[in-house]
Amino acid sequence: MTRTLQSAHTTEAVKRPGRWLALSVLVLAVLLVAVDATVLGLATPYISEDLAPSGTQLLWIGDVYSFVIAGLLVSMGSLGDRIGRKRILLIGATAFGAISVLNAYASTPELMIVARALLGVAGATLMPATLALIRNLFQDPRERSLAVGIWGAAASAGAAVGPVVGGFLLEHFWWGSVFLINLPVMVVLVVVGSKLLPESRNPDPGPWDLLSVTLSLVGMVGVVYAVKEAAAHGFAWATLAAGLLGAAALYGFVRRQLTMPTPLLDMRLFRSRGFSGAVLADLLTILGLSGLVFFLSQYLQLVQGRRPLEAGLAELPAAVGAVAAGLIAGRAARRFSVRAVVCGGLAAIGLALAALTVVGQNTGYPLLGAVLLVVGVGAGFSFTVTADVILSSVPGEQAGAASAVSETAYELGAALGIAVLGSIVTGVYRDFTGPAGTPAAAHESLGGAVEAASDLPAHTAGALLDAARQAFVDGLTLAAGVGAAVLLAAAAASWFLLRGQRLEDGVQHP
Repeated sequence: MTRTLQSAHTTEAVKRPGRWLALSVLVLAVLLVAVDATVLGLATPYISEDLAPSGTQLLWIGDVYSFVIAGLLVSMGSLGDRIGRKRILLIGATAFGAISVLNAYASTPELMIVARALLGVAGATLMPATLALIRNLFQDPRERSLAVGIWGAAASAGAAVGPVVGGFLLEHFWWGSVFLINLPVMVVLVVVGSKLLPESRNPDPGPWDLLSVTLSLVGMVGVVYAVKEAAAHGFAWATLAAGLLGAAALYGFVRRQLTMPTPLLDMRLFRSRGFSGAVLADLLTILGLSGLVFFLSQYLQLVQGRRPLEAGLAELPAAVGAVAAGLIAGRAARRFSVRAVVCGGLAAIGLALAALTVVGQNTGYPLLGAVLLVVGVGAGFSFTVTADVILSSVPGEQAGAASAVSETAYELGAALGIAVLGSIVTGVYRDFTGPAGTPAAAHESLGGAVEAASDLPAHTAGALLDAARQAFVDGLTLAAGVGAAVLLAAAAASWFLLRGQRLEDGVQHP
């Protein structure tokens, strides 16, 4: 009887009109977030030149968005389950557009950091809502695999469109213009989404527990802050205190969820080995990749001297590979196995990052392009299949919370990756020995060195730039080696944790 009801429900879902059109609206939201993440890296040299941030401030500008979003995703995913995923998506999209203007017109490093943090608050509402709505729009496993593949491909397409559009804007306008491109996308999303998207929520959600929200936020922020500061400046009492406070808050959060009748996050989700394995794979993958993503645009522009548009086009192979792999990932996982596709994808990324350890200032594009293509294909296979595993592991009413866990792993990995790998690059860079008269600002960032060189005699400027660029490359290759080790470890862990996992095993819940 139950199976008959589930079959009938699946058939009804398959025949639901407008679901693919509704998916196009969700894809728009994903494009927005992906474009915003990639244009920042491209604009970083210009922001560095205009706002003159310190090296630490530059890292904060790069990772405070992920830092805040990681602390709020679970809370916002659960809130969407309660008040409606469509509603929170439209509210968050409107706020995202408005705060993008603040990013565009930030006049100091401190204001830029605050603007990025506020954007993180708005961004925390978008990604869980899109995945949760996909979970409820597509009950059929194969249709859902394709929908998730399109969702992932859109993120990769955004990563491709971002640098190209951003590069064009940076060559013709000031750096703030790259944030203003969010506005027309937001308008279309809100207007069309309000008409096309169906509302969905947990029919019996329980109260939204503010103490749990606070514990989640304090825990995530405390732990990420401690890791970031320890990586940048070594251990100090304040750093240790922040880490202990964060760990204590996360412990309290988990304890509270286990005792509440209707928790903010159902910890029983982690009893599923497939769910836990997929979440861990996402976290380690983006941790190993994020340093590359953040610093590659600076390498292409400030080390190799490429113009912004050229640098954006140079990063296209990664997005092309990810789009292609994302669209066939579900089919590949069904033909072979989930663990073969995920593990193979992660191992490919790890080997590609290992190849980056041999780059120099004048490395030719064939090596860089090949590495980026392999990274894109590996990420497309891995992220698409893990997202499918996570969604198929939970009932529809918990889709928001499960999606938020997936996105939290992604954003936490990004924050930790930029903190740890970024600090490796910054630490190696700061130790370079420049010619006599090298200003202190040149040691803060490569952008600062380029700016300082413009005020020095030609011979001194050339020696300064060569030393600074070589130090940056040395830091980048060391970070790539660490990233490769992380990805290969993630591949090994996925082989064991995803053993026996199959996409068809996702039970359909009414």
